[in-house]
Amino acid sequence: MSERKKVVIIGGGITGLAAAYYMQKDAREQGLPIDIIMIEASTELGGKIRTVRRDGYVIERGPDSFLIRKKSVDQLATDLGIDDQLVRNATGQAYILLHNQMHKIPAGAVMGVPTEIKPFVTSGLFSLSGKIRAAGDFVLPRSEVTGDQSLGKFFRRRFGTEVVENLIEPLLSGVYAGDIDHMSLESTFPQFYEVEKNYRSLILGMRKTTPKQLPQKNSHSSKKMGAFHTFKNGLDSLIEALEEQLTDVHVMKQTRVTKIVKQDDRAVLTLNDQQQVVADAVIMSTSHVVASRLFEPHGLLKELGTIPMTSVATVALGYPKSAMKSDIDGTGFLVPRSSNHSITACTLVDRKWPTTTPDDKVMVRAFVGRVGEEAIVDLPDAEIEKIVRQDMKEILGLEGEPDFCIITRWKEDRPQYRVGHKEKVLRAREEVQSEFPMVELAGASYNGVGLPDCIDQGVAAKDHVLAKLFK
Repeated sequence: MSERKKVVIIGGGITGLAAAYYMQKDAREQGLPIDIIMIEASTELGGKIRTVRRDGYVIERGPDSFLIRKKSVDQLATDLGIDDQLVRNATGQAYILLHNQMHKIPAGAVMGVPTEIKPFVTSGLFSLSGKIRAAGDFVLPRSEVTGDQSLGKFFRRRFGTEVVENLIEPLLSGVYAGDIDHMSLESTFPQFYEVEKNYRSLILGMRKTTPKQLPQKNSHSSKKMGAFHTFKNGLDSLIEALEEQLTDVHVMKQTRVTKIVKQDDRAVLTLNDQQQVVADAVIMSTSHVVASRLFEPHGLLKELGTIPMTSVATVALGYPKSAMKSDIDGTGFLVPRSSNHSITACTLVDRKWPTTTPDDKVMVRAFVGRVGEEAIVDLPDAEIEKIVRQDMKEILGLEGEPDFCIITRWKEDRPQYRVGHKEKVLRAREEVQSEFPMVELAGASYNGVGLPDCIDQGVAAKDHVLAKLFK
């Protein structure tokens, strides 16, 4: 225990930050002799978490929240002492914009799978024949497919094409900006496979396994509780607290790793300024693209480099309340691929997160770009703004000049979890471990893109490193 160990974390997004924070915590509590270095290529930590605060608005350029049922972000907030800043989303109706009409997402739909029959039967999202086809789920046998399959294939078999394209596809593909007919069931929503295996019918199985929504605590209201958390002043609050408390971590910003080689049981990292760092362990929390590039000279991770990426952009617009000429009673809407609009989704931010917007203002956040529709992301800002504002005018009646328009491009940024993704990641990890056993792979490219998933991966990588260094 007397020999100090050096751990390098490549990438200062939430995965790397979580690994660094909990490694620092373990080192202090257990008296572990560790020197922790974090290397980040950009000028700021936080990765995709970026918050703009201006004129009373809190504007997220990347993710805006996280699922409460996945506990790791809430736990991290508690450990950092900022859990008092957590706020829950206001609940409200969400819609699907189909054929220029707003249709309520049927009550009881769990990622598009109905658990309540009446709202589904009365919905205008589906034709009579579409509803009859979806009812086939009650009698269809289990699938005979035992390996991975696409979400599209799985759900089309259970419910038919109409329900998939008008409801399930907009709900499920939005998370990954992906193509449902290529997305991996095993790597994205494996719970549906398990429900079919255990209950045969997805509708009956989801009714039995979905927890009942509880009313607000200490309230006589029957209003449902929001399923998401964020921070009152934006997700950057989490990054700011982490950076402030990583006092035992040497953070190197605007620094890139250009080469990695093995020297005995250590890794030698060459940086863009030609400095070299010798590490006893490395946590790579970068994208798979960066990891693949670094290990290419060693003939490793070629397959990992084939994981496709897609581009998206977010467009945040603030207006006076008087600019909203035709309103919807809800928190946002999704747009199927069949729509003639350019946006893929829109959040009414002031409804969903009231603390983000001054009382006399409204804020909308629209999304553009997904697999097969990335060209719009490459347009100039003025063109994207014009297109989105025209959509907002047609759909919501938003007129006049906005207080601001903030466009954020995420170029080649969303990893696509296609069929076979889980096995591909497993093989990649085995490859690295065979030649570079001191290296751990973690992050959104591998086992989940949500903030809790990334934190979990960072913590798991930290645990693996400490177990090897201090057997």
